[in-house]
Amino acid sequence: MAKSTLEQWRMFKAVADHGGFMQAAQQVHKSQSSIHHAVNKMEEQLGVHLFEVDGRKTVLTHAGKLLLRRINYLLSEAERFENVAQNLKEGVESTLSIAVDEAFPKEVLYEALEKVSEEFPLVHIEVIETILTGADELLRKGLATVSLSPFMLDNELSEALSDVTFVAVCGTNHTLASKTSVTLEDLKNSRQIVLRDSGIEKSSDIGWLGSEQRWTVSHLTTSVELIRKNLGFAWLPESAVKAHIEEGSLVTLNLERGATRSMPIYLNFEDADSVGPVARSFIGHIRFLT
Repeated sequence: MAKSTLEQWRMFKAVADHGGFMQAAQQVHKSQSSIHHAVNKMEEQLGVHLFEVDGRKTVLTHAGKLLLRRINYLLSEAERFENVAQNLKEGVESTLSIAVDEAFPKEVLYEALEKVSEEFPLVHIEVIETILTGADELLRKGLATVSLSPFMLDNELSEALSDVTFVAVCGTNHTLASKTSVTLEDLKNSRQIVLRDSGIEKSSDIGWLGSEQRWTVSHLTTSVELIRKNLGFAWLPESAVKAHIEEGSLVTLNLERGATRSMPIYLNFEDADSVGPVARSFIGHIRFLT
């Protein structure tokens, strides 16, 4: 059973921070006698002296210095706990889970998350990266509050955000890179790197899958790395390959047709009435940024 209270430790910290009982009283808007009583009572309960007088100054003892370092953390955690409780009282979610298709531009997502975190710093944010149907599957299962997905839902709550441009790319030293005109026959005879749908219940294929050789991977970053190593070609989101093209490790294919394609991204959520303040904040920022 704790002998001291958080309020006593707050008074102790105020005296330590402001250099005396009178100064602490002015800062925390309590009487000097009440602060004296709180600190003295705590010293009696703990059996240690926390302060000593040095001339006209009130300074920490060695024990006081050691305890101050620990109490700063304790008071900070107590404040977090109280803020979380206040958020729950006001209906603010403690966690926001977002399922995001890997094709969605990362910089847009990061900026939206930063703004949400500034507004709700104590909320835990979980980002689940998915491919194709995976985002909406997590939404249906209640494992995500919001999804950014290539597909519309049937609940009329899907909102078109933007179109993602995909470009056909290969490594700089790949055989397709030197061709002035790439045909579909050339693609059929080359290895294609394909992203696997992360959905389990209902998988989907999008785009051209005509190559006789295919490697299927689960993450966009793996696809990019394989192509940079000249191990295949793929259509990948322009935002994911732009920097690599500019640095020269990837090149766009000189296809006769179909060198680029686009895919829509939808903002999806299941129940507008159950969306909390944090999710609404994220939705608002994503709408504005796209």
